[in-house]
Amino acid sequence: MNAPSQFHAPETVNFHRTELSVILSLYGRFVAAGEWRDYGISSLKDVAIFSVFRRTAEQPMYRIEKRPKMAAKQGIYAVIGMDGRILRRGHDLKTVLRVLERKLIRSVE
Repeated sequence: MNAPSQFHAPETVNFHRTELSVILSLYGRFVAAGEWRDYGISSLKDVAIFSVFRRTAEQPMYRIEKRPKMAAKQGIYAVIGMDGRILRRGHDLKTVLRVLERKLIRSVE
């Protein structure tokens, strides 16, 4: 008699607490400036996504993605605009998020 096979769900990619801390700090500054109002987090097989919305019922303005399989290439992190264009990609989350910080500085002035 064969032993029953165990079912293993595929591993998902998630943001670590330190990564979320950096992202949520930036998110809080945009909320305080009145630019962003909502966010969503998705953890999928190959990617973790932090989506930012101006209003709840619309397309995300920006997506911050973590793709571990891209670590050896262009970088694990990417910021993607509403139109699907990659605004910045790299290995360091804080450096990648600077593309959004520049937009915050312009909106406050």
